[in-house]
Amino acid sequence: MNIKPVNQKAWFLILPVILCVAFSAILPLMTVVNYSVQDIISPERRVFVGTEWFKAVMRDDDLQGALLRQITFSLAVLVVEIPLGIALALLVNRPFPGRGIARVLLISPFFVMPTANALLWKHMMMNPVYGVLAQVWIFFGATPVDWLTDWPLWSVIIMISWQWLPFATLIFMTSLQSLNRESRGCWIAGFS
Repeated sequence: MNIKPVNQKAWFLILPVILCVAFSAILPLMTVVNYSVQDIISPERRVFVGTEWFKAVMRDDDLQGALLRQITFSLAVLVVEIPLGIALALLVNRPFPGRGIARVLLISPFFVMPTANALLWKHMMMNPVYGVLAQVWIFFGATPVDWLTDWPLWSVIIMISWQWLPFATLIFMTSLQSLNRESRGCWIAGFS
């Protein structure tokens, strides 16, 4: 294997990118690290505290509960998005009438801003009085569920999964389309 050394012209051309990354990523990171080891009482007076903030966080009783909720949230979103993303990608991968429109509608929740997504689900879908889910419960003779009060973590999981499922579908759809014809036919035939 013949490895060529990088010439000076290449370094000269890549230097602006390296500087841009240094100023946009590394410098703010170093600023955060600097602030995390100081107790900023006032702009004029800063006290170096070392790792005291980190020790205080580790001693906090709420940390274990927060970590458990975060792990539950992350795993639940992945468990929802990966199988549904694969299934939807397989559905829209094959040609059918209106496939282009279906694909656009399928990825449209991805373009909703997170704030609008939360408000949409809070007021339009999960409201226990006039929400869509409440109307479905009433139609079937059940008592509506107050999702945000009774199931707050699962409500957020549903909201985030709905918003990011199109991205997962898009990734899997792109992967399916990048396969060559022979392997695509064999791989999809296993799911048919």
